[in-house]
Amino acid sequence: MKFPPILLIIAIAFVILPTSVTKTAEPAKPILVDVQRIWDKAPHNAFTDLIRHKDLWYCVFREGSGHVSPDGSLRVITSVDGKQWASKALISSATHDLRDAKITVTPQGKLLLNGAGMIADAKIRYQSMSWLSSNDGATWDNGYIIGHPGFWLWRVQWHNNLAYTFGYSTERDRTTRRLRLYTSQTGSQFDTHVQQLTAPAGCGEDAILFLKDGTALCLLRHETGTKMAQLGRSVAPYTKWVWQDLNLRIGGPNMLQLSDGRIIAVTRLYNGGTRTSLSWLDPHRGTLTEVLKLPSGGDTSYPGLVMHNGLLWISYYSSHERKTSIYLAKVRIPNDK
Repeated sequence: MKFPPILLIIAIAFVILPTSVTKTAEPAKPILVDVQRIWDKAPHNAFTDLIRHKDLWYCVFREGSGHVSPDGSLRVITSVDGKQWASKALISSATHDLRDAKITVTPQGKLLLNGAGMIADAKIRYQSMSWLSSNDGATWDNGYIIGHPGFWLWRVQWHNNLAYTFGYSTERDRTTRRLRLYTSQTGSQFDTHVQQLTAPAGCGEDAILFLKDGTALCLLRHETGTKMAQLGRSVAPYTKWVWQDLNLRIGGPNMLQLSDGRIIAVTRLYNGGTRTSLSWLDPHRGTLTEVLKLPSGGDTSYPGLVMHNGLLWISYYSSHERKTSIYLAKVRIPNDK
């Protein structure tokens, strides 16, 4: 029997091409190993960060009577095993609603806590602040006013013994908001590194990642126009940044680079309902690809990230179980093969 030429070509292809060529397997997805609620003592518990320091877990967050309330304080809790947690300290202010705790370790070995104080009805509503602890986080100094009035210095990232953080202005009109880059050697004083960046108006909440070659990436929340997240790139001395739109709207970003070079981002996502999710960040294509939704919903996100013993540990908050509480998830990320 004679086959028409086109059918003959198809038949030959099926014979000589191996299955691995004709069907490409999807890469393995991250697996949720465990999740537990680790704190819910206040009416509203939110905006987390997480580190591991001297064999001890530290989780920090804001607690108050509501999402925005004048009694907002910064709670520090610790754990040896990540299961049993106890309060280590509570930092409060008589005048400000303290918000968005972030925790790092300075090159001098001190714990650095930073956040922002808010006075809801003031002309300038926000002032960034920091506190240092030279022991195990049980006691903190009286704190420092950092940055400029009205600028919210968000997540701190240390690189070559220097702290970097973006600060965004907090005018009520988001279309006029500006973005600055600050640096610090100690965490108690931050100097202006770039007075005004070229990022689109309405940007704020960032995560900076320094790659092995020294290139800096910044994942940035964007709340005007299309509201698509921004990805910034820069090289030393990090005074000039190039920005591009990503493909998703995000909130409360954080990201981490795995040992194999892949970048995992954990953010609030909005399309199809608010949630806290893991996404692959492809800086070459400028895309975020969601791969795992954590148990979450409603008022949620603002994660802390730590790789430990082959697992990604993620602190975050969520209101999917009615009360806004603090959660800790452990995620296994299969090798990229």
